[in-house]
Amino acid sequence: MSLVLLTRDPIDPEATRKSLEDPTLGGLTMFIGEVRALTGGKETSKLVYSAYEEMALVQMKRIAQEAEEKWSARVAMIHRLGELFPGDIAVLTAAACAHREEAFACCRHLIETLKFDVPIWKQEFGPDGVAWIEGDSRVME
Repeated sequence: MSLVLLTRDPIDPEATRKSLEDPTLGGLTMFIGEVRALTGGKETSKLVYSAYEEMALVQMKRIAQEAEEKWSARVAMIHRLGELFPGDIAVLTAAACAHREEAFACCRHLIETLKFDVPIWKQEFGPDGVAWIEGDSRVME
């Protein structure tokens, strides 16, 4: 069973870990992406995340289901929306599997696929103004 969520509330890593507990699974890995204070050597004052929420959830659920089947895993994918500041958790992916090797591979797949396939965008605010970012790519300044 997966946990897939878009939220405007702070992400709680411990609650997420507990939601994945299963006595038959011995490895749990978690990736936590935080808002950086510096991006490309320049100060970041805040990020504003937005999404095509209905489509984003469909994509996230598909990614989670595929990962669960491929790695016999329990997974979590949570992404914040709205205004975030340096140090805030923006995204969390986690995978619980029988062994660590599968858990690491699954967790990495979750974050990489989320970044490239899910319609979530961010505006990055800094001293030089605002830039729109899509996935791992700067799309407009």
